[in-house]
Amino acid sequence: MNLATRYLGLDLKNPLVVSASPLALDLGNSRRLEDCGAAAIVLPSIFQEDIENEIDEIERLVCEGNSEAFSYFPANISANAGPKNYLDLIRRTREALDIPVIASLNGTTRTGWTDYAKQMEQAGANAVELNVYLLPTDMDLTGAEVEARYLAILDAVKETVSIPVSMKLSPYFSSVGNMVKTLDQAGVDGVVLFNRFYQPDIDLEELKLVRDLKLSHKGEIRLPLLWIATLAGKIKASIAASSGVQTAAEVVKYLFVGADVVMTTSALMRHGVDYMKTLHDGLIAELKEREAESVADIRGRMSRGATKDLAAFDRVNYIRILRGGAYNA
Repeated sequence: MNLATRYLGLDLKNPLVVSASPLALDLGNSRRLEDCGAAAIVLPSIFQEDIENEIDEIERLVCEGNSEAFSYFPANISANAGPKNYLDLIRRTREALDIPVIASLNGTTRTGWTDYAKQMEQAGANAVELNVYLLPTDMDLTGAEVEARYLAILDAVKETVSIPVSMKLSPYFSSVGNMVKTLDQAGVDGVVLFNRFYQPDIDLEELKLVRDLKLSHKGEIRLPLLWIATLAGKIKASIAASSGVQTAAEVVKYLFVGADVVMTTSALMRHGVDYMKTLHDGLIAELKEREAESVADIRGRMSRGATKDLAAFDRVNYIRILRGGAYNA
């Protein structure tokens, strides 16, 4: 069985990739994930705010002449502040694993995006994933201005590093297809569909905002499934599927619509890192059941460009479902 695929110009032994999560902070977890079949791993995102807050706090304590600060922080403060721990994580993970290690960056300024991306490259990252978490809550900000920010970030990082650059996108653009096409023309090496924005809930007892993490469920596969099916074969960039992967069935569905790789974290956090072997073995079993000899045999066979049933992707299907009462409670 040939499970090999390519993502961001990297040769992978299979399409199973661990998406960004705290799991990869533990080298033991990362080694186990590789042993269980993971073909690449995305490290958790480093946030520019965290880096700058750490540096500001060190500088504040030193400027105040705090004796504890002087005894706690080493003499070479600048070398140990900021992204040092994350860069060490990149180096240690690269040394420990044979599979590609992808760094993840969430910046806020042009300098933050470029400086930290360059340091990630120097630390040995095989690629960098730009986790652009931009909520346009400013109602004076137009859709065109939001899209321009994404392009500006991509251009700046691509000018700075030579390793592959992917961009993790949300589904909230007015035209997802056009946005991906524009990024593709601008030279993005890959897109991850989709990023999950974490919205707050309300605690009615305490009357306060609740900020908690809800793991994805398999029902979330449908939106990325639609857009990957639409984009497959239409862009040069690699396509990574993300969200809703709980079993090998979701992996196979994503491959059928044209994904190059399939990312998961929620399933691993629910069931443990050894669950990667369940996904890997399940993928092989699914391919054997369909008498496929490789991942390439099924990739894109159900994409919008490959199927004759375009109505299944477009408005006609929407009308048929509503008129037919095909509800699934």
